[in-house]
Parts: sequence; structure tokens; C-alpha cells
Amino acid sequence: MNGEETSLEQHTRRVVLDWQGEMRFVGGAPDGPTTLIDADGKEAPSPILALLLAAAACSGADIVSLMPKMQVTLTEFRTTVKGIRRPDHPKRFVSLHFGFRMRGDGLDEVKARRAIDLSIEKYCSVINSLNPDIAITYEVDF
Repeated sequence: MNGEETSLEQHTRRVVLDWQGEMRFVGGAPDGPTTLIDADGKEAPSPILALLLAAAACSGADIVSLMPKMQVTLTEFRTTVKGIRRPDHPKRFVSLHFGFRMRGDGLDEVKARRAIDLSIEKYCSVINSLNPDIAITYEVDF
């Protein structure tokens, strides 16, 4: 492999998904932990809810990792995400609204909003992989 192929390989991610019957699938990284996804949403999150969870977890990881750099010790952090979908196919999201609840020593509104803005606008690869015409809004309770 040349240098460019090696670089691309380092930035490539793979998953394997196995059908379990009905509308259930189990998947994850090859030889890694797995998760259940149920397209009917009966036994596990559906794919569309898994996308919301991925966006919440991605932004949450960014924000939590930024807090110590801002001299904040978090004691509580919670994210909710509400997505509005088109009524017709493809029923893709047209907007996402995040709700962040944060508590911690040294936390103020400026620090909370700075961390959230950095995540949404720069760091969260899940959010930034979505169609750019999806409206992203948030509110924060600190």
C-alpha cells in the first residue's frame, strides 16, 4: 500500500450487521461489541432512533471532554434530541433540537454554550455527517 491508501485505511470505519429474524439486526465493529437494532422498535431502538442516539452520544462525548479544559467539573449531564421528519418518503429528518441539562462546579452559561457550539459546529462527526440543510437548534439548562 502507498501512503495515501494507508492514510485512508486509518480513517475508515466498518460495521457488520446480521439479521436476527423479523426486523431485528445485531451489529457493530468486526470483532467488537454489538448492539441490537429493531426496525419495528419493539425490542430495541429503531434505525432512526439509533441515529438520534448517535448524535446525542457524539455531541455528549465532545461536551463532556471539553468541560475539564474550561475548568468545569461536571456532576450531571443529560441530552435529549427531538427530530422532526418529513411526512413523505424519504422520511428524513428536517430538523433536530437538542436539550442539554448540565450541572457542575465552575459551569456557567458562556462555558456551556461554547462547548455545545464547538460540538455542533466543529467536532461532532455524526451531526456533521448529516445533510447540511437539517436545522440544528438547542436549549441548555444549567
